[in-house]
Amino acid sequence: MVMAARGRPSRDIPPRLALCIGLLVLAALPACVAAHAVLVRSAPEARASVRVPPRRAQLWFSERLEPAYATLSVWSEAGAPADAGDAAVDTDDPTVLSVSAPNLVPGRYTVRYRVLSVDGHVVESSFTFTVKAAPR
Repeated sequence: MVMAARGRPSRDIPPRLALCIGLLVLAALPACVAAHAVLVRSAPEARASVRVPPRRAQLWFSERLEPAYATLSVWSEAGAPADAGDAAVDTDDPTVLSVSAPNLVPGRYTVRYRVLSVDGHVVESSFTFTVKAAPR
């Protein structure tokens, strides 16, 4: 223990101890960050422009998802639901979440999702894609 003036213990942390604590915290951060279900890819891709409307929106995550707490929806530019309301986590691959979108017409769409990974972390986000009009 470091003694301060007048024989009282100092509240300062010795530099070596502070360095060790800092290194331990930095070493633990990647494990904490990697624990979340991160969107790895999607079909259609974020910001994509497609000529053929997708029949489904599919999302692949880095972690298994809790099916009871996974939501996925597709919305039109006007703010109307554009999916079939059948969003589900794939039973064969619990990292995949999809929803049917059978009647998409040309326009811009927003895909919104909220998932709970098996480690208990919630991830919520959205992205857009565009269905272009077929060439004449």
